[in-house]
Amino acid sequence: MLGQPPSDRDTSPREDAIRLLARREYSRVELAERLAAKGHDTAAIDDCLDALAEQGLQSDSRFAESFLRSRVARGQGPLKIRGELSRRGIDRATLEAAFAEAETAWFALACDSLARRFDGPGDSPRERARRERFLASRGFDFEHLRHALSHAWDGD
Repeated sequence: MLGQPPSDRDTSPREDAIRLLARREYSRVELAERLAAKGHDTAAIDDCLDALAEQGLQSDSRFAESFLRSRVARGQGPLKIRGELSRRGIDRATLEAAFAEAETAWFALACDSLARRFDGPGDSPRERARRERFLASRGFDFEHLRHALSHAWDGD
């Protein structure tokens, strides 16, 4: 089978999982979905993922921490990040541990995100509403929103 590309060769779930994990962290649920899409047996996937977790090659907590850091760097708020982690199969305890470890200053992040996007608080109610929608779409809650609208441009 030397002439065939690697994707056409028969590979084990472990080989496929290692290939995926070499690029970036994945949650257990994401890896299971990817391996199932490649046609691997469910029991073989579960055994493989258990072994990878035991060996420290796959970790939901490491994935959650990495994901959280990357989203904070993009200026996203806690509501959006929590929702995305939940959708990716991260359980509540792991999610809370990642947030506790991150110690992110959400109010400062909301201010920074708003100040980078807009020059000022807006002159009209319509403009202020636009800024509120921006922060809400980024995943900030009402308290973060209110604080950011009052303090985002204090350093100017």
